[in-house]
Amino acid sequence: MKDLNQAATAEAGTDEAYVDKKRYFWILSVFWPATPLIGLYLVAETGWSIWYGTVLILWYLAVPLLDAMFGEDFSNPPESAVPDLEKDRYYRVLTYLTVPMHYAAMVGSCWWVATQPMNAFEFIALALSLGIVNGLALNTGHELGHKKETFDRWMAKLVLAVVGYGHFFIEHNKGHHRDVATPKDPATSRMGENIYSFATREIPGAFKRAWELEEVRLERSGKSVWSLDNEILQPLIITVVLYAGLLAFFGPIMLIFLPIQMAYGWWQLTSANYIEHYGLLREKLPNGKYEHQKPHHSWNSNHIMSNLILFHLQRHSDHHAHPTRSYQSLRDFKDLPALPSGYPGMFLAAMFPSWFRSIMDHRVMDWAKGDLNKIQIEPGMREYYDRKFGSVAPAQPTAMPAE
Repeated sequence: MKDLNQAATAEAGTDEAYVDKKRYFWILSVFWPATPLIGLYLVAETGWSIWYGTVLILWYLAVPLLDAMFGEDFSNPPESAVPDLEKDRYYRVLTYLTVPMHYAAMVGSCWWVATQPMNAFEFIALALSLGIVNGLALNTGHELGHKKETFDRWMAKLVLAVVGYGHFFIEHNKGHHRDVATPKDPATSRMGENIYSFATREIPGAFKRAWELEEVRLERSGKSVWSLDNEILQPLIITVVLYAGLLAFFGPIMLIFLPIQMAYGWWQLTSANYIEHYGLLREKLPNGKYEHQKPHHSWNSNHIMSNLILFHLQRHSDHHAHPTRSYQSLRDFKDLPALPSGYPGMFLAAMFPSWFRSIMDHRVMDWAKGDLNKIQIEPGMREYYDRKFGSVAPAQPTAMPAE
């Protein structure tokens, strides 16, 4: 890890007067959750139903196109500048401001559904649009949940409550980061596993692991797992109060609208987990333990546009190697396994398994230098990949060429 830090430092240089050129563009991550409200404004102004799907259009079409147009940013802040970047409250305040944006989008969308005439297409388009941005509330919860300050951790719980996925706070930090890129991790996908099969083990597996981890923690403190000290129950209570309030104010239609947006919100996290470690495997050591996770155990993306609306989530490799490092300080490294597009484009591809495998399988093989034994493979698919690639194909000159 020390060598990686030195490499990143050498690449970035040691300019004391470093200026973050994306400093004010990070505000896009704050306004992204408000996109459903922008769509409703456009519907009100134009009367065109297509704007109910504003988020869907932006997420699956416009952002991938902008990623292709603007390309990737491989630059890193010099290590000498990182302490100041980490202390700069501007960056943290942006994550705080994102939390009320999610609540505003939720309440505004629910009010519209309850008061405006809508056909089934419009209703579903708005529910899915809200589901995307609320699902990405997990991104804000992800950033804040890794911090040590009590206020930050409660803000993480508040934003995770919007989509009813509060157990992510425990599951991701204590479970996924421990087991990532091993067969023990339900949030690591296997090569040849489609996203629909993955979801059936990832969603229940993640909750089960979170509950077990919290139960162990509370038992060590002599407390009941059903006490209010349970950090899974805390955001769950907020979700129940929030959804009950929306049902009371806006009526029975919420019994349909809220579950749809929640389910599609959960799908966003499943999509992220699916693409972030697809096929990757940490080496098992002679003592039976797995090697310490390194940046090359996560798929990375330096695509500019999607990173700007996701608080740099896509620099996932450095995040896993250094979980407490804030988004503005995350680095790229040479020869990381790299996604060919940002998360929106990859989420779309993942919904079409054959297309996704055609994009990713050969990249996994390049990462493993052609050795199928170094890859996590879906049970029942090993013979298929033996026929397609051979057990040990010729090694590639680099682990992952940048695209």
